[in-house]
Amino acid sequence: MRVVQIERADGTRSVGVVVSDDKVVDVTAARPEWKRVLDVFAAARRDGRRMSELLHDAASDEKAVSLSYRKLLGAAPKESTAWLRAPIDHADPHRVLVTGTGLTHVGGMKSRDQMHADAAASTAPQTDSAKMFAMGIEGGKPPEGERGAAPEWFYKGSGAHLRGPNEPIELPAFALDGGEEPELAGVYAVDDDGRPWRLGFVLANEWSDHATEKINYLYLAPSKLRTAAIGPELVLDHPFQEVRLRVTVTRGGETIYDSGELFSGEGAMCHSLANCEDHHFKYPQHRVPGDVHVHFFGTSKLSYSTRTWKYQPGDIVRVEAPGFCAPLVNTVVAGDAVLGKPVRVPQA
Repeated sequence: MRVVQIERADGTRSVGVVVSDDKVVDVTAARPEWKRVLDVFAAARRDGRRMSELLHDAASDEKAVSLSYRKLLGAAPKESTAWLRAPIDHADPHRVLVTGTGLTHVGGMKSRDQMHADAAASTAPQTDSAKMFAMGIEGGKPPEGERGAAPEWFYKGSGAHLRGPNEPIELPAFALDGGEEPELAGVYAVDDDGRPWRLGFVLANEWSDHATEKINYLYLAPSKLRTAAIGPELVLDHPFQEVRLRVTVTRGGETIYDSGELFSGEGAMCHSLANCEDHHFKYPQHRVPGDVHVHFFGTSKLSYSTRTWKYQPGDIVRVEAPGFCAPLVNTVVAGDAVLGKPVRVPQA
């Protein structure tokens, strides 16, 4: 089941179920209390049922309303009568923790390892990236009931840094470059008892700054503090075994980058989904009741290692995953120019 979140010009919100390439059923028309996907999650926990069951029932209700999905997919946020938001959010965006796991895909390891090997000028026999990947190969898919090797982990920001379909992704004034990372992300909510639940998966562009990261691997953490895009759909009950991706970048109507076919899901990873989730939620601070988590699972290819150009405002990044969900499209915009100057902090 594929779920979207809709906002209208008057500020009202609703949840929709995608039933075809050009049909979305607005289930909020039948269940007015469901303004967000989180409302559906809360109802499912109260009733002891699956979210997909509740949504199926609501979509079959005679009060539910059908909408054009193609029109919503092409709608510009805040410039149309109705548009798609990121498929998960919270009334308080700071209750959304955006994180990720890297070095999980074979292709992604090659791109990252090459980047750091170039920077190190071959002074070491093996980069830290290669070592981390080797640890994943050896212990990233442990037997049931056992804890495996920990994957790389990074913090990306709060829900305030998440962008939905057709929303801009910022190129900060202090950034050395932008960098697309086409991948899948898991969406989780923590119930009142502190138990995390997987709501589903989203298509994502984990926007980063690989030029900054290349200077020194210890710069990976700040290179990740960027906006990121997810959507347009939250896909429930996906097996997460194989998803085929593709990313293209266009500038002035011309394609300047085409990744070709990429692979994600457990079949393309050295860490299992269960192992990634275990190492994220083993920390008590990641099991705070009411919090939402969006966790990126890594990419199999970066353009940075091969391209000769840098991202510019106006570039359009399109991530596709046929058979998974509709494409995710975002335009690069310049960040606040003030942030290109030093921040001076006065004494209180």
